[in-house]
Amino acid sequence: MESNIVFNKDFDSNSVYVMTVYDADVSKVWDYFTQSELLDQWWGPKPWKCETVSQDFKEGGIWHYAMVGPNGEKSYAQVQYGEIMEHRSFDGLDSFCDEKGNINENFGQAKWLFGFTGIEEGVKVTVNIHFPSQETMKQLLEMGFEEGFKTGLTQLRDVMMC
Repeated sequence: MESNIVFNKDFDSNSVYVMTVYDADVSKVWDYFTQSELLDQWWGPKPWKCETVSQDFKEGGIWHYAMVGPNGEKSYAQVQYGEIMEHRSFDGLDSFCDEKGNINENFGQAKWLFGFTGIEEGVKVTVNIHFPSQETMKQLLEMGFEEGFKTGLTQLRDVMMC
C-alpha cells in the first residue's frame, strides 16, 4: 500500500495533526503503539533507534525511552499516559527528560492523542499533538520532527508487513 501520511501543522492552535492508514487489523496496530518490544522496532527514524527504559501502559503509567543515535548518543523522553480506551484511543503527555526520567524544564511538554479506527482499508491512525506554545512547536519541528515521525510511521508499515 502506498505510504500516504497526512501531516498538517496549525500554528494558530499550536497543534499538529497526523493521519495514515495501515492495511492491518486494529488490535495489531494498537499493539505496535502500546507494547515496548514492538515500539522499539519502529519508533526511532533510522539510523536512530528506540530503546525502552521502562513502560507501564496504564492510565497514569509512564513509557520512558531513549532515542539512540548512530554513534551511540542518547536522547531521553517519556510519555505519561492519560485516558486509555482499549483498541480505540489513548493520550499522553510527552516530555524530554534525562536517563532517570527527570523532566527537562527547558522544553515544553506536548499532549498527544492517538486514535485507531477500523475502516474498509484497514486501520486509520490519527495523532493529534497540542503544544503549550508556538515556540515549543517550532522548536520540535526545527529538530526534524516532521520527517522523523513520518519515517517512523513508514518503518512501522514495513515492520508489520514482515
